[in-house]
Amino acid sequence: MSEHSRQAHTPVEPGLLIVDKPAGMTSHDVVSRVRRIMGTRRVGHAGTLDPMATGVLVLGLERATKLLGHLALDTKSYLATIRLGATTTTDDAEGEVLSEVDASAVPEDAIRGGVAELTGDIQQVPSAVSAIKVNGRRAYEMARSGETVELAARPVTVSRFDILALRRTERTTDLDVLVECSSGTYVRALARDLGAGLGVGGHLAELRRTRVGPFGLATARTLEQLAAEPGLSMGLDEAVAAAFPRRTVDAAIARALSHGQVVPAAGVEGTYGMFDPEGRAVALVRDRGRTAKPVFVITPAS
Repeated sequence: MSEHSRQAHTPVEPGLLIVDKPAGMTSHDVVSRVRRIMGTRRVGHAGTLDPMATGVLVLGLERATKLLGHLALDTKSYLATIRLGATTTTDDAEGEVLSEVDASAVPEDAIRGGVAELTGDIQQVPSAVSAIKVNGRRAYEMARSGETVELAARPVTVSRFDILALRRTERTTDLDVLVECSSGTYVRALARDLGAGLGVGGHLAELRRTRVGPFGLATARTLEQLAAEPGLSMGLDEAVAAAFPRRTVDAAIARALSHGQVVPAAGVEGTYGMFDPEGRAVALVRDRGRTAKPVFVITPAS
């Protein structure tokens, strides 16, 4: 099926699409391509991936775009390659090299000690080319225009930082690593800080996101696969069940929720999904004392 025929003849259902992003594309590039493939302008993405990175990117289509802001994508997993021996302007392989030293003989026990220091609850200074806003402007815009960018350290959690392989070249040491971390953690900053701590400099050579929240590569599709067979990864009901705590309510409460009314609280912390007796997601809600207030009505009353 061509992208044009999809747009012309096939209606689009709301739901999530888990894309395996290729290298060289921005997250917005992926959104633009999916709009053409799926034949709808209503496509948004949750979180971003740098152009050099590959892997899991979560997209919402149609009404599911309103779901994206509520998704608890607070944990992420990556496979990465860190190169010791060079620092760059962007802390990754896309930047200009600032300094180079011979890092081919950095002791393995020193490397493992440096990794241990960057594991757990740490304070991390984000990369100067991050998307963090400084006085209303993106840090990367300031950095690329030649301005000095100073970002404050902030708390992040690196729950796993495992060395999978260590390779030495004539002047560098490459580390293949697995990183599991909280949202807001920059793997490029881990590479930078590991190299700085070892006194040889370092940067991120490759990055692949394998999971964000509950969504992993197992359900992800490449853009080529999507173009060949357009379709959602999961509908709204399945997406809500995968991403939020679930509570099933009777028909009367489901009807009230469909009208946006408050209902009795379920005693669940944070945002959760309420489903009707037939298993359809009716609303995302949050408890407010003894009542639960809808934050997104998924199935509004017709």
